[in-house]
Amino acid sequence: MFYSTLDPMVLRTLNPVPWCCLLLFAVVMTSACGRAEYNTGKECCPMCSPGNYVKRHCTEDRSTTCLPCPPSSFTDKPNGLLRCLSCSICDSSAGLRVKRACSSTSDSLCEPLEGHYCTDPIKDGCRGAVEHTKCSPGQYINQTGTASTDTVCVDCVGDTYSDGSLTSCRPHTRHSCVSIEMLIWETDGTKHISCHHYTATSTSCFCVSWGFLGLLELWTHAKVMDCPPSPRDTHAHTKVKDY
Repeated sequence: MFYSTLDPMVLRTLNPVPWCCLLLFAVVMTSACGRAEYNTGKECCPMCSPGNYVKRHCTEDRSTTCLPCPPSSFTDKPNGLLRCLSCSICDSSAGLRVKRACSSTSDSLCEPLEGHYCTDPIKDGCRGAVEHTKCSPGQYINQTGTASTDTVCVDCVGDTYSDGSLTSCRPHTRHSCVSIEMLIWETDGTKHISCHHYTATSTSCFCVSWGFLGLLELWTHAKVMDCPPSPRDTHAHTKVKDY
């Protein structure tokens, strides 16, 4: 009706864009809620505080009804939620343990178990972890695993060895291996041995033990040779001679 009363020349000069913007602004102003409110579709209701949830929406004559979160649930900010959020579970089968227990106003935080590292990190916590890699025989630990990094294993090179638990490879002791191999060959016939299973200290113990036994045998033999013949042996010898 308003436009129909205007002169056609005036209608041509009117820009419809500002009018559309004004209409949209009016709609937004009537439907937008305050920062501490939530929209139910009919009303702008006051939010519930952290640790609570909405039991009943507000009406024109009644405010929002809020209730505390039940155990194992939480809300960490003002909200219009109809139920609280479930607390995260720190599952040991996922390599996790509790870093911070869940409360009504904050979720639980998890961290890797001892000997594990996090593979799914989040702010101040972790959602998944796996066990540190174990180095194989012939490898040494170049970098020990942490809660956020895996163990780094490196192969031994040259004439060195490691059983997988060492932080550096050790050189083989050739003399020790030869000595032990000879001793074991004499005792039980076992020829194939692993050099890195024995140390110079064990070789020394074997050598001293066998050396002592050898000297003891020589000393015993010498004592027997030095002993004078018994009277019985002399008598028997005389009788044979007289006969």
